[in-house]
Amino acid sequence: MGTVRQQKIEAAIRQELSMVLLMKSSEIAQGAMVTITVVRITSDLSLARCYLSVFGSAEPSKVLESVNSNSGIIRKEVGKRLKNMRKIPDLRFFIDDSMDYADNINSLLKK
Repeated sequence: MGTVRQQKIEAAIRQELSMVLLMKSSEIAQGAMVTITVVRITSDLSLARCYLSVFGSAEPSKVLESVNSNSGIIRKEVGKRLKNMRKIPDLRFFIDDSMDYADNINSLLKK
């Protein structure tokens, strides 16, 4: 858990990232539905780790590669929307596999 300021920035970045990916999903995410699940920002506010879930695509790794290669464009769009922030952190994207992990645990418990 970070400070209150970090949590507010994480929430703002998560919201704006969701909007950017929704509007530009055909270009950036190869038409797949991408959901931002968690954003974690470092204490110096220089790096944001963004975890995303990919739906509607057979290859989440290809979507992740595409999103990471377009991270500069995404960062620029988020910066336009968050004008009150002095510096927009660098964005790093990762696949959030917590749902798969939870399904695996549930299936093991049912045995």
